[in-house]
Amino acid sequence: MWKMKNNINTEIWKYFLLFSILILSFLWIFQVLFLDNYYKAVKTNDIKVVANKLKKKYNDYNFEKKINNLAFEKEVCIEIIDKNLFSLYTSSFFGKGCINNSDKTTNYKWDFIKSDIDEKTYNLLNSKYNSETLVYALKLNDDKFAFINTSLTPIDQTASIIRKQLIIVTIIVLLLSFVIAYFISRHISKPIIKINESAKNLAKKDFSVNFEDSKIEELDELAKTLNYAKNELSKTEELRRDLMANVSHDLKTPLTMIKAYAEMSVDLHKGKIKKQKEDMNTIIAEVNRLTLLVNDILDLSSVEANIEKLNIEKFDLISLVNEVLEKYKVFQELDNYKFNFNYNAKEINILADKRKIEQVIYNLINNAINYTGSDLTVTINVLENEQNIIVEVKDTGAGIKKEDIPYIWDRYYKSEKKHKRNVYGTGLGLAIVKNILELHKYKYGVNSEINKGSTFYFIISKEKDK
Repeated sequence: MWKMKNNINTEIWKYFLLFSILILSFLWIFQVLFLDNYYKAVKTNDIKVVANKLKKKYNDYNFEKKINNLAFEKEVCIEIIDKNLFSLYTSSFFGKGCINNSDKTTNYKWDFIKSDIDEKTYNLLNSKYNSETLVYALKLNDDKFAFINTSLTPIDQTASIIRKQLIIVTIIVLLLSFVIAYFISRHISKPIIKINESAKNLAKKDFSVNFEDSKIEELDELAKTLNYAKNELSKTEELRRDLMANVSHDLKTPLTMIKAYAEMSVDLHKGKIKKQKEDMNTIIAEVNRLTLLVNDILDLSSVEANIEKLNIEKFDLISLVNEVLEKYKVFQELDNYKFNFNYNAKEINILADKRKIEQVIYNLINNAINYTGSDLTVTINVLENEQNIIVEVKDTGAGIKKEDIPYIWDRYYKSEKKHKRNVYGTGLGLAIVKNILELHKYKYGVNSEINKGSTFYFIISKEKDK
């Protein structure tokens, strides 16, 4: 079913107007429809208050003065008579619409005197004002009776003035509501419309947009969140472009070399078994590099998507590092790399996913090989204390700038935007390390000094390991 949608200006204006109408409706209900009932309730209560005070003050000194003050305060008429209807006292103040002693209606007085009860109320019609009057009859003693009366209908012009005034107030309030609601709706909707327009531009990958503050707390919080999202999306887009360029480069280079060596083996080294063997070894090495790249991409994707669950088991970390270092003997023999492994216990057992921790160590060593200095030295430390087990992998390279450190864990991040082919590995190693360590909830980081090398580390808490 089709529904008409209003813009935010209309919605704010509509609700502000409805609020004004609701307030006015309450005013009309209580000031016009319920005015008589409210007036009756107030006067009924006043007359009862006077009656209670009469009971207490009848025998007081200066009684007449006190009664006059009471009658004036509550705007009621008070008359005290004996059992023969002779008026002993009449208050000097006559409330508007009261039945006073000039009224010849006495039936209700005789009725009360003969009833022999202490108090009674009568609803009478005041012939002078043609209004309803409440009479409260009170027995003071065996010979004296008090009659307190007041009008139950506002007979003066006050009610009429209130009604007329309310009509004028209603018109003015509605007009003001129209105008104020219009400006308020514009004031509130303007920053929202701006945010909406900026969000549309952001959706078109325009990362130069800026979500401005509006002096409205909730909208400022939204703008702050959107600016943060914009910055993160900008980084992601930049990272995506770098990733595509770098992966393309890493795929293209070995493919080019495979093709070149295959052609060389066929065209130039035909019949030369030794040369063809060298060509085949190069092709196999490049195929292995391609396989490593694809595997790293798959590993990173599965870890980031939390597809793989941790297979927790107990194993010796020292033995695991030694197993990993065995794979690097070829670097020692062919390229003169030096691997220093230091540890302060013969055996350090931990509870973790062995295969994933092996990936972490493997990638950290790969990273150190790629960036170590001219001495070609990589140092691995596994140190145990009472609270933690600390694993460190050090290189002696150029170090990392402080401003670059937060980004080195991103896929294919390069502080210099020119891709450098890794000596070993794919360039995804640190991103894989980050995701695996976060999956294990281990603390990790890097300490680096320019021209003095970098130390990558992770910490295994013994509390978590229990």
